[in-house]
This record gives sequence, structure tokens and C-alpha cells, in this order.
Amino acid sequence: MFMRSAKTFVPDSLRGLIASTDDISWNPDPGYLMRAHPLPREQVAIVSGGGSGHEPLHAEFIGEGMLTAVCPGLVFTSPNALQIHEASKAVDVGGGVLHIVKNYTGDVLNFGIARELLREDAIDTDVVLVDDDLASERADGNGPGRRGTAATVVVEKVCGAAAERGDSLAEVVSIGRQVAESARSMAVALAPCTLPGATEPSFDLPAGQMELGIGIHGERGRERVDALPAPELVRRLTDPIIDSLQLVRGDRVIAVVNGLGATHPLELHLLFAELGEYLDQKGIRIERPLVGTFVTALNMAGASITLVRVDDQVLELWDAPCSAPAWPNSPARTYSAVGPSGSFGPTYTPPTTPTDNESAGPWVAAWAQKVLDQEPALTDLDRRAGDGDFGTNMVAALEQLDLTAMRDSYSTSTAFDAISQAYLGHAGGTSGALFGIWFRHFYRAAGNGRFDLAAVTTAARAGLDNITTLGGARPGDKTMVDAIVPAVEALEEAVRSGTTYDTALRQAANAAHAGAESTEAMIANRGRASYVGEAARGVIDPGALVIAWFFECGTGH
Repeated sequence: MFMRSAKTFVPDSLRGLIASTDDISWNPDPGYLMRAHPLPREQVAIVSGGGSGHEPLHAEFIGEGMLTAVCPGLVFTSPNALQIHEASKAVDVGGGVLHIVKNYTGDVLNFGIARELLREDAIDTDVVLVDDDLASERADGNGPGRRGTAATVVVEKVCGAAAERGDSLAEVVSIGRQVAESARSMAVALAPCTLPGATEPSFDLPAGQMELGIGIHGERGRERVDALPAPELVRRLTDPIIDSLQLVRGDRVIAVVNGLGATHPLELHLLFAELGEYLDQKGIRIERPLVGTFVTALNMAGASITLVRVDDQVLELWDAPCSAPAWPNSPARTYSAVGPSGSFGPTYTPPTTPTDNESAGPWVAAWAQKVLDQEPALTDLDRRAGDGDFGTNMVAALEQLDLTAMRDSYSTSTAFDAISQAYLGHAGGTSGALFGIWFRHFYRAAGNGRFDLAAVTTAARAGLDNITTLGGARPGDKTMVDAIVPAVEALEEAVRSGTTYDTALRQAANAAHAGAESTEAMIANRGRASYVGEAARGVIDPGALVIAWFFECGTGH
């Protein structure tokens, strides 16, 4: 974690926030943030706050159409009553002050005491308590009740918009409580968070497991399970929400998929796609989506799902303009499912050509199967010497192939055409382009008639020349070229000496393996491995190894 000191972590961060925004000012004594531009007279002021570590909540939601002031505590620690009291006094312009409070004991107590102090100042105040987290709900009704989590953003947005249009304090409170009562959330963690200065995470979570029902202060969940695929995970999180809100077909909701701090947008959008399809099956209509990182638990890897039952009045406020830094500037106003995608990229339809008497289809299929089986090992090699995506790119291409049809019915040209197009259309990156063009030359050679040793040699030489021209790699650069060059030289020597087909391929395979093994001692000059320098030494280049397997699988076919 980046920091100067664990003790100054929060104020150091606030310095950067203030320096990078226009409409937020900092009052260090006693410690609150507020809009730099005062509200119009008689407008309701919206004050919120809580422990730091949940950013962008609350500080980055200060702005026109949302919050007026925020009181930050230390990490995962509620602000004190004097902060809240002074912030509320500073922003009151005669319309009263609304406190939006997450349901945690410290927050509830300190905001409550601040309202007592504000009554001494004859300032009209009220509160909306957000308690959406189902994981902390007890069947017996005892305890502090549901925690306040991601639904807080929805309440803040709706109340801020109501205040901005001129609603009275009582009206803003009414709509805020309606939204809070109509919201429920559930969260999951893939990895816990670690507090500033701490040497251990907030709880232990073994690799390959998920913690369901975690809290945003690093609390462990109520259930630990083996990692679930996204569709099942979404159901596990969403069903309790649907049951608690008693949602039925025809109900309308705002759906929030929120990242907990260390979750990539690709993951969040994937979860939202699954959520949208699941709700659509149940006839529950998503009126507005909100996907992103809004309420975090520091650097926790995980996500939460929030559903809020809405009507036209709430949607009007949701759609109102907002200038807060963290509010998305182009939120969708409708939801439309795109349906399951599975994958993207061109599909391949094999031509209706008869199988060759000596088809190379079994050769190509055997090689493809070996690469698929060895994906973990290839990924590990690339992780140690590059960026770790080589195995993934191989699978992205090869899983497109119908290996059974390739073995049993594809002609040689069809087999190489299919694998070339799979790489060019699905693998992406450098490896996809280079393997795609490599196999394209075998397809071209197969189209000239009998696919004999001369054709294999011609294809390999043309592929090598094209790869070196496109990528610039030469022997010694720690790339696939280190395996292709000796293989091509062995094939050309075999053609000159009249060696049999199988023997020539075996010699090419041996030469390619020797070339691949030689990369272990090299420092890369090309490709992603070149970025890590000495760190790549001692690791065989996975591309060179895969080329060696290709010639090896050709023997006996």
C-alpha cells in the first residue's frame, strides 16, 4: 500500500483529493469536507460521513445534486460528534440539515449526539438511516440490525437531488427513508483487505474459496464456499435480496454492482450481465443500472449487489444532474440485455471438402489437444518470464476448434485453415498473430496438392520468414523463432538428403526441442519477456516449446 506513514494515511490522502477537485474544501479543525460554493438560501443541506477506507464514499460524492458536507473518520472508524456538529453548522443555510448515516453503532451514536448539539443551535435536523446489508440481519431481530453498505450511494443521490430541486427537509427525509427501506445488499470477497500499517489481512481466506456476506470494514462473512462460477454466485447473492424485498414479477429496481476496492471493471460488468439476465428471467425490471467502484473496503477483492425497489418519483431524482466527482457522468437510463455471449470473434464453417488420404488433421488435432492440456504449465512459464497471458491466448484460439471433426473428417487444408483462423480471430496479441500466420503458410502449402515433406518444409520456411519480418525476432532473442529456425534447417537438410517423411519430422522435432531448451539460458530481446530482463533467465520460452510440440505431434501421422 502506498503511504508516507500509517498514522497520516487519511490526511495525506485528503490533501490529494482537495488538490484535484474544484468544489470541495477542507476544514482541518475539527475535520470536515464541504462544498466550496455555498448552497442557495433555504436549501436543505445533506451531511454524511463515516470511517475512511470506503472511498469514493463519502467524500467524492460532495457536489451539486448530492452531498453538501462529509465528515471522515480514521480508517474504518466513525467520525466524532464535534466534526459532525461543526460541519452541519457550516453548511446550514436555513433549510435544515439532513444526516445520512450508515447503520454502525459508532456512526449512529456520533451523528445522534451531533443532532442534540444542533438543537442547541436552533438548527432543524433529521436523519435517514441506511441498513441494507442482509448478511448482518438476525432472524430474532436482536443485535444492531443490518449494516449500511452500498445502498448509501443511492440514498445520497436521491436525497441530494430532492434537496437541489427545493424540497423541504421533511420531504427529503421522506423520500430518503423510502429508498433506504426499499434497498437490500449482499457482498462477497475473493480476498480480504489489509489495513494501513498492518502486516496481516483482516481475515484468512484460502485460495480458491469465497467469503459470502462480508462487511465493508474487513469483517469476515457468514459463509465460506469453494469458488463459484459467476452465474451461481449471482444467484447466491441475489436470491436473499429478492426474498427480503419480496420482489415479484413486474417490480422495478435500481441494480448496483459495486466493487470493494480491488475488483477490475471487467469482473464487475461480467457480474452485472449475469445479474441482468437472472432478474430478466424472473420478470424483475432493471430501470437503472449502476456498475463500478463506489463503496469499498480498502483493497478488498470482491463485490456487492444492491437492489432498490423504485417508482417514477425516485427515478426522476436518480436522473437529475449531479456534479460530484465520483458520480458517473453518463449513467444508463435504460437497461437492455444483450443475451449470453460465451465468446466473441468470427465463427468457422469448414468447407465441404473430402478428407485427404493422408490428412494432417490428426496431427493438428493431437497438437492442439496437447497445448490445451498443458495450458497451466504454459501460463506458469509465461508468468515467470513475461506477463502470464500466453496459455490463455492459446486456449482462446484452440477451444474454438472441433477437434473430433478435425481428426476424423477435415482435409489437410481445412485443418490448417481452421487453426489459422482460430488464432487470427480469437487469440489476440502477438502470439495470436504470429501463430495465425505460421499456420496460414501450412494452409497455403496444403492447397497445392499432396502435403508431403517438401510441402511441410516450404510452409515452415515461409512461416519463419514471415514471422521474422513481422516481429523482428532472430535466433537468440528468446522467442518461438529459436525453435523454428533449427526445425526448418533440419527439414531442409532432410529434403536434400532424401530422408523419409517421419524421420524428417522427428529430426525437426528434436532440433526444435533443443532450440527451445536453449532459451532457458537467454535474456529476452523481443516480446513481453524482454521487459523483465534477467528475471526471464532460467525459464524456457513457452512459444518455442509449443513449436517443438507441433513437430513432435507430426511424427506418426
